Amino acid sequence: MTKHSAIPPPVTAVLDASSLWLPSRLGEVEELLRDRIRGHGESLAADAGMTLASGGKRLRPMLVLLCAGPEGGEASVRSATAIELVHMATLVHDDVLDDAPLRRGQPTVAATAGRARATAVGDLLFSQAFALLAEHEDSRAVSLLAKASVSLARGELLQRHDAFDPAVDERRYLERCRLKTATLFECACLLGRDDAALGAFGAEIGLAFQLLDDVLDISGPPERTGKARGTDLLDGTVTLPLIAAAESDPSIREADLGSLDADSAESLCERITATGALDQVRTRALQMVTAAKQKLNDTKFDAEQKHLLELVADGVVQRYA
Repeated sequence: MTKHSAIPPPVTAVLDASSLWLPSRLGEVEELLRDRIRGHGESLAADAGMTLASGGKRLRPMLVLLCAGPEGGEASVRSATAIELVHMATLVHDDVLDDAPLRRGQPTVAATAGRARATAVGDLLFSQAFALLAEHEDSRAVSLLAKASVSLARGELLQRHDAFDPAVDERRYLERCRLKTATLFECACLLGRDDAALGAFGAEIGLAFQLLDDVLDISGPPERTGKARGTDLLDGTVTLPLIAAAESDPSIREADLGSLDADSAESLCERITATGALDQVRTRALQMVTAAKQKLNDTKFDAEQKHLLELVADGVVQRYA
């Protein structure tokens, strides 16, 4: 059974409210994750193990399991494991692209083992995700995860293309968020159950998750986020807090993101906060969570599954309270 102490509070709240089948299935996912990174050479296994040990919210696997329900069985565990492997792979590759020293407050594989080994670790995690599904001839799951992975790549390319560009607007930002974040949440729900309303629910909370993550990058503090305040700004990534702040204070748009250092990034974060933009973006994210929960009314879930999915949606917000 999954240990609550290793899991963030919003997820623990879902486990505490669930029947025994959910924590048991999440425990199976953790064991299968460990199993899939074994036996690929000492270095790769150690680096992949470090990525796994850094933890995470496991929101995507939880969504798979909740949407599949108690009758989901081994197939839902495999899908939940596969989507987390893909998610882990994207984080490792993102750290390579960003030269990120920390992830969740811990040194990244790129920082400790170098960019080449980190790239190989990400490739291993990606390959294991699809190998796991292919071994059981789950063509539907392979197709869904492949489609989502293409969206992730497109979102990353869009982010790279738009880096350090102060002219990025809200429409462009939301398109990137849908590709890089929301599609994997949507995929998680659809892996659990083929239901358009569930897919829409997942996409909506995925967008809210990204908006709030971008708020947290500006508000910090580092001990809470596991990374330096203003990391996105330092990477040249234009997010909604910056876009919204520039509407109130046009001089913010004149900031030269390419010349920022840690101190000037901190100063820009303070200027963004002073405009009230963070509250605007939080409100927008809360509206998305409310809209997501309303979509559950179009599903045929029993009371427990619906309640647990609502708790997951609430957890996206509570993490940033």
